[in-house]
Amino acid sequence: MQLYLYKKGQGYYTRLWGAIACFALAAIGCYRMYQILTGTTNNPWVYTIIPAAILAVITFCIYWLQNRPKVADFLITAESELKKVTWSSKDQIITSTIVVLAVVVILALLLGGIDVLFRLVFTVIGLYN
Repeated sequence: MQLYLYKKGQGYYTRLWGAIACFALAAIGCYRMYQILTGTTNNPWVYTIIPAAILAVITFCIYWLQNRPKVADFLITAESELKKVTWSSKDQIITSTIVVLAVVVILALLLGGIDVLFRLVFTVIGLYN
C-alpha cells in the first residue's frame, strides 16, 4: 500500500521532526495514561489497549494533518525560511553573552544602590524602621 504525501520531497525535515515531536508528546501522555490505568484496574486489556489505541489514532491524525495542503504548505515554507537564516558564529555568541551579563550586573548594582539610597533616605525621615 502506497501512502500519499502532499508535495512529497518538500519540507521533509520539518514534517519529519514535527511528526517525531508530536508523536513523542503523545507517547509520553499515553504512557502516563497506562501508569494511571494500571493502578485503577487489574484487567491488562484495559490498561494496555486503551493507551495503544489512542496513540494509534493520534499517529494517524498527525499523518493526516501533515498532508492537509495548508499545513503542508506552512511546513514547507517554514523549512525554506529556516534555510535562509544566518546563524551567529561562536565568537559573536561569546561576545553577546559577555555584553548581556555585564549589562545585567551593572543594572543589578544600580538598582541595588538606588534601593540602599531610598532605604537610607526613608530611615532618616522616619518612614522606614
